[in-house]
Amino acid sequence: MVKKPFFSLARPKLKYPVIDDFAVHKIVDLPLPSKVTLYLETGKSPGRLLPALGEHVKTGQKIMIHEGGGEYLISTVTGSIKEISDFTGTNGSEYKAVTIEVSGKDQFDEGLDFTGGLSEKALEFLSILPGVDPSLFIRDDIAVDTLLVFGIDRDLLVTTNQVAAGTQIELISKGIEYLKGIFPLKKTLFLVPPELADSAAETGIRIEEVKGAYPDTLPVMILKDVLGIKISNARDIRSSGIGVINAEGVVALASALDSGRIPVDKIITVIDRDNRATTVKARIGTPISHIFQALGIEVRYGDRIVMGGPMMGNAVYSEDIAIRHDTDALMVQDGGRIAWNSDSHCINCGECVRACPAKVPVNMLVRLLENGLYEEAANDYDLLSCIECGLCTYVCVAKIPIFHYIMLGKHEYARINNAEELSNA
Repeated sequence: MVKKPFFSLARPKLKYPVIDDFAVHKIVDLPLPSKVTLYLETGKSPGRLLPALGEHVKTGQKIMIHEGGGEYLISTVTGSIKEISDFTGTNGSEYKAVTIEVSGKDQFDEGLDFTGGLSEKALEFLSILPGVDPSLFIRDDIAVDTLLVFGIDRDLLVTTNQVAAGTQIELISKGIEYLKGIFPLKKTLFLVPPELADSAAETGIRIEEVKGAYPDTLPVMILKDVLGIKISNARDIRSSGIGVINAEGVVALASALDSGRIPVDKIITVIDRDNRATTVKARIGTPISHIFQALGIEVRYGDRIVMGGPMMGNAVYSEDIAIRHDTDALMVQDGGRIAWNSDSHCINCGECVRACPAKVPVNMLVRLLENGLYEEAANDYDLLSCIECGLCTYVCVAKIPIFHYIMLGKHEYARINNAEELSNA
């Protein structure tokens, strides 16, 4: 249950960026790197590894990871497999990292040609398209009858989906028609900033202008403010029959089905230490270092590299980490201007409670999370109601890393539940 806070809502007015003229907006097409690294989340998958070191692969080729397993990667370049290793991501997620040495010009694999429509073969690859959340295409008994197409971005300073919506209207129209053939849609909404409303209307679907302060473009906020639907857990969106897809994902879908090839490039907003944003197109699997070098962005000792935007992104420890199909932004934060967290305890000022859009009693929640009481936090103080906007940490006077505590709490609570389910099986 969601408890009622004792303060009124008073969020800081953080504004989203708006691109004024897409006719002159430049997208920097980055050159191919010398190598790419592709990640596949595998957990503790058993079985012998299939790819052999030195094996030649083509662009778009399906690479099986384990013998007898259904897990696979799609090569985004033509080259030879140089390394296969284990990689640990956010919250302990386990991946197989496959590094491919690029040989040069793309040779496209013809085995994945699915020109001609939505065959079973085509549907298999939808979840790995750039800008697509894999959960949208899960095969289950839940019928998605409402589709939200995001021509807006979730985080501050990021314009990736805004660029897709402002420059690829024709492909978005095609992609939405394809999606109507996949899902029994009763309602489709194209969410755009007011500046894009006129051009977005060319798709022929219902346009919903979204404006306001952060975090009004987060899916849970859209459901509440636009559709009048309130859910207590952001991860329940799909189970409510509502599908969410980025404008870039719709473009990728249309491009794949029109050309018969899996899109292998990703549009990314790159933000330098002075908060200047550049839109780039890079090959999926490109190391962060290659992108920064191409743009002349220097990373100095003490700087922070963030994969994502300033409010919801995750800090990474190395420039060798590569971008994935869901990377919308990269950011460098100047080490001299970072507001570092402290190990202070809550001073009970109430700022986090005032700022929370989900009306979670954050000041009480963080006390339980600091002490590892994850089940109590979820059951009694609305841990799972958090929409992960990061405003609590942004306004915290004591500089407590509240957002990190919450993300850790959700992760540990899920582990506890999974362990209990396994023990009862």
